[in-house]
Amino acid sequence: MLDGTTTGTRPAHAPSDHPKVATGKVGVLLANLGTPDGHDYWSMRRYLNEFLSDRRVIDYAPWKWQPLLQLVILSKRPFTSGAAYRSIWNNEANESPLMTITKAKTAKIAARMAEEYGDQVEVAFCMRYGNPSTQSKVRELVEKGCRKILFFPLYPQYAGATSGTANDQFFRALMAEKWQPTARIVDPYFEHPKYVEALAQSVERAYAAAEQKPELLICSYHGLPQRYLMEGDPYHCQCQKTTRLLKERLGWDDSQIKTTFQSQFGPEDWQRPYTVEEVARLAKEDGVKRIAICAPAFSADCIETLEEINEEIKESFEHAGGESFTYIPCLNDDDAHIEALSTVIGENLSGWVR
Repeated sequence: MLDGTTTGTRPAHAPSDHPKVATGKVGVLLANLGTPDGHDYWSMRRYLNEFLSDRRVIDYAPWKWQPLLQLVILSKRPFTSGAAYRSIWNNEANESPLMTITKAKTAKIAARMAEEYGDQVEVAFCMRYGNPSTQSKVRELVEKGCRKILFFPLYPQYAGATSGTANDQFFRALMAEKWQPTARIVDPYFEHPKYVEALAQSVERAYAAAEQKPELLICSYHGLPQRYLMEGDPYHCQCQKTTRLLKERLGWDDSQIKTTFQSQFGPEDWQRPYTVEEVARLAKEDGVKRIAICAPAFSADCIETLEEINEEIKESFEHAGGESFTYIPCLNDDDAHIEALSTVIGENLSGWVR
């Protein structure tokens, strides 16, 4: 018998020099995009190099892409990206908001799992880029006796550049294990009723708190090259469905909600309309004075929401004549979000825990 502790025990009838083994638990590993360790040049360069060298993110041939990345982009971009991170940095904890929020979210989910399953389930989080690495957290869970691991990429909609590369890294981590745990991957949850409900509640709270009701809700999703859709990536379609389900839950019509895409990079045509251009067009051409923006593809506020949406995109709207800009925070560690994520986890643990 095995005692299920971290230090473990020897299997019955094993020789005295047999290594101790911990077993008997199930691991839940939450995965987010990642964050630099700091906003200084070298921290930013390390992070950006790992991120922009990922073939799932930039799929150009390395012989063409890497010289441009190493000699040009990584000479300049760490300064501008570092300044953007500096503007939103959690100075008290000396970490990015994404790290702070992911820690809080993990702690709440761990508490929910303990209430539901006692000590059967271990919950941890990892980052695809930066720290804590996926491999280090897989190793940690295995050392704690997790013979089964549920891997949960925290992206509601699937994209090869987000969920896909997170899964790749998890599989690489499993390759390093002598005794691989059994593994499951959580499906995208873009249409899960509790996720849609959590989104709707966040919108309703923001509208109720607004001095003047917004005329239009923009659902701004991180963009991808249009080519990716043509090559079979389901992301665009899943984003559109999330917006439709949110609209139906709110009881709105098409004139009250709109899907856009942000964070374009490189020379290719990306999925449209571009958020930064569309908010300006709405103000200038359609006379829209009051908008609200939410970011349903992000499970936690990060550089793309706190800096890009709430600073750059807001400025674009106001410069074009917009008067009232309401940013609706990501679901973060909101109770309805924790309920949704915990429900998804529970559904995926079926058959693994009592």
